[in-house]
Amino acid sequence: MAKMTVDRWIRAIAGAFVLLSLLLAWQVDPRWAWFTAFVGLNLLQSAFTGWCPMMSILRRAGIPG
Repeated sequence: MAKMTVDRWIRAIAGAFVLLSLLLAWQVDPRWAWFTAFVGLNLLQSAFTGWCPMMSILRRAGIPG
């Protein structure tokens, strides 16, 4: 497992909040719940693995990070 840095802790906490918001999103419209789940899981996996797909895409596009 990768070392937990402040950045990764922030992503983990944000991911947890996003996943908790699934309950609210499901009440509004189930399609929002799928989107919310995708964002939350992406944040959580990037916190623990150190790899974030969106950051990789932006770096390849030439945007400094």
